[in-house]
Amino acid sequence: EKLEEYGQEIFLFAENTSNSGEQAKMAVKALNELSRNGYEKMMQDNHLDAMVTPGVSFSAASVLAIGGYPEISVPAGYYGKDGAPVGICFSGLRFSEPALIEIAYSFEQATKIRRAPKVHV
Repeated sequence: EKLEEYGQEIFLFAENTSNSGEQAKMAVKALNELSRNGYEKMMQDNHLDAMVTPGVSFSAASVLAIGGYPEISVPAGYYGKDGAPVGICFSGLRFSEPALIEIAYSFEQATKIRRAPKVHV
């Protein structure tokens, strides 16, 4: 198992929380404001179709998820002796899924980096 390597303890901890306290509500409100006044404004002001982030960008993914913004991740390379995949994420404004799929597919076709995973029996 690679629980420690991939940070699964965050998800295990989250499973045991209720997220109904005042602190949780304030955090969600703050993240919603960051989404609207930060991400959405940046995308619109700069006429962007997508924002590109590393595939392991938990802070960006959290804000995007709470804001309801779509994100798609595709392979961008491999590292380590096991050849663990490294991803690249494309995110956009709400309802931009068709454009993000097109961008991600174009990236995959241009780089041809994706390879079939090894099957462990």
